[in-house]
Amino acid sequence: MLIKINAINFEATTRLEEFATKKVEKLVKHNEQINIVEVNMKVVKPETAMNKEVSIKLNIPYQDALFASKTADTFEEAVDMCIDALKRQLEKVRKDK
Repeated sequence: MLIKINAINFEATTRLEEFATKKVEKLVKHNEQINIVEVNMKVVKPETAMNKEVSIKLNIPYQDALFASKTADTFEEAVDMCIDALKRQLEKVRKDK
């Protein structure tokens, strides 16, 4: 699985990238065919609260890509919320088959 992490409008720390990578790798338990994961982290209007936006896109062969985008006070919280949303989507796809 290839994981691409993009930091927009800020410089991501190694700790933050490792956190996101560790969380994303756990999605393989729900679908082993995930081949590319794109994680985009962005700071929106730095002077306000709830300004950390994370979007995650999962590319799975032979089906539509899954996508989740969340905004929170911290990037870690936004990543957790995206992962939870993607887990629900993966479960729904599995049940539909």
